[in-house]
Amino acid sequence: MVKRTVLFAMIIVGIVLLVWFLTLSFSGKVVVNPVLFNLGPFEIRWYGFLIASSIFIAYFLGRKLALKEGIKEDYLIEMIFWGIIAGIIGARLYYVAFEFDLYRKYPLEIFKIWNGGLAIHGAIFGALLSGFLYTRLKKSAGIRFWQASDIFTSVLPLAQAIGRWGNFMNHEAYGAPTDLPWKMYVPSAYRMPGFSQYEYFHPTFLYESLWDLFVFFLVFNYTRKSRKRYGETTGLYMVLYSAGRYFVEGLRLDSLKVGEFRTAQVISIILMIIGALLYLYSRRKGEEVRTVS
Repeated sequence: MVKRTVLFAMIIVGIVLLVWFLTLSFSGKVVVNPVLFNLGPFEIRWYGFLIASSIFIAYFLGRKLALKEGIKEDYLIEMIFWGIIAGIIGARLYYVAFEFDLYRKYPLEIFKIWNGGLAIHGAIFGALLSGFLYTRLKKSAGIRFWQASDIFTSVLPLAQAIGRWGNFMNHEAYGAPTDLPWKMYVPSAYRMPGFSQYEYFHPTFLYESLWDLFVFFLVFNYTRKSRKRYGETTGLYMVLYSAGRYFVEGLRLDSLKVGEFRTAQVISIILMIIGALLYLYSRRKGEEVRTVS
């Protein structure tokens, strides 16, 4: 009881401090530095630190689910290792594909991921592809693809919620100009071309982070308490995450586009349809979840 009380108090204090910090930052009184600290000639940026932290936290939560379902930790770590590599490659290739006119002129820039240009949809597709290949090629692991995918998508939205704060630290991924009470100040050096006269914008990073956190609580608890067959959580995640992403993407100024269409919105619609079909199919005909006592 005492531990829970202390934990609850720490959470409340953390929320209060976070709100205070955001109030100062959104008003422009405090401008965050994208660089966390320098290590000799290297810069350690908030973005990288938060992404690494999100992976670390998601791993420990996912590990509990995996062990409960009889997945050996050695195989889990190996699968995650390849998933991270595939996710980074996928995130970069996805971004480059939709900005190919730029990278065709400067091909060496493709490899400079520290300059930005990673897309979350590409990361998800890359990680899922890696998981599919791993479960097919590593038969000795005894891991089913939809089983691994469910565990992955159970903790993924939490990692996304944390990772979006890296966008905040980089002063990127914000929305259109606004005068709403929760408007966010963007320093002039980071304003999109054509919007230099505006100071305040929609904090779309926060919108999506809060939505991702909501999705995490739903899918994580669904996996723990309600999932009956493999594939259900994956389908549920596709529907819920994509619904929020579709609306948030409509506010952003830096969206990747194909013609007049925002790529993320098109992908979100497709994923919502696929996710709904996958959920219904898995619920009726998927393989039953097996756990170890």
